[in-house]
This record gives sequence, C-alpha cells and structure tokens, in this order.
Amino acid sequence: MDRKFTLIQTVATASVFSVVSGWYGFMFGRESARKELEGLIEELRGAKSASVDDDAVKTSTTATQES
Repeated sequence: MDRKFTLIQTVATASVFSVVSGWYGFMFGRESARKELEGLIEELRGAKSASVDDDAVKTSTTATQES
C-alpha cells in the first residue's frame, strides 16, 4: 500500500514545521540576548548605585563640613 501526500498536506506540514522552527529560533535568540546583556545590565546597575552612594557621601560630607 503506497502512501502519498497531497499538495495541501505537504504545504500544511511544511507550514507547521516552519512556524515551530521560527518560534524556537525566536525564543532561543531572545534567551541568548538576555544572557549576553545580563552582564551589561548588572554593570550599569552597579554604576547607578555607586553614583547614588557617591552623591550620598558628598551630601553628608558637605553637611558635616558646614557644621
């Protein structure tokens, strides 16, 4: 018994494969980018908190000197 796919079945199968493949590619790329940028984000957060700490130190030092 020979099994044959019709054109519609072939196109539908290829479409489903393409959608699934595209979805996994998108999700993998997104996760990869998140991991790549994680260090940069942490670095920027560290710089921001260091900047806030420096401002707090400057303010307290100025207040102490004025007293």
